[in-house]
Amino acid sequence: MKSLKAKNKSDFIDELALTLSDKRIKKAQKEAENEIIKIRLSQIRKKRGLRQEDIKSFSQSSVSKLESRHDMKISTLVEYLDNLGLSIEIKAYPKNNRRKNEEILILKA
Repeated sequence: MKSLKAKNKSDFIDELALTLSDKRIKKAQKEAENEIIKIRLSQIRKKRGLRQEDIKSFSQSSVSKLESRHDMKISTLVEYLDNLGLSIEIKAYPKNNRRKNEEILILKA
């Protein structure tokens, strides 16, 4: 039954995509990515057992704003994750070919 639900959901999204322009689809994907980032930041903090008030370099209201932002500086993200006891890596790779040997490490903090 679960696979039927997933298939129906997938079919719906595919059919919906056929009615939208490529520009609108890309915009919707970008909006979804921004929402996912916001959700992930708060989830990461919660999984680490931390409250917004526990983040030392930020006030509680700053953490709240940061976790609901659509965009932020990489340096802010690095500092936020550092306060959670985490590191970050940013890699670049060819869009059409995700072979590991063509990845370029941009940042490791």
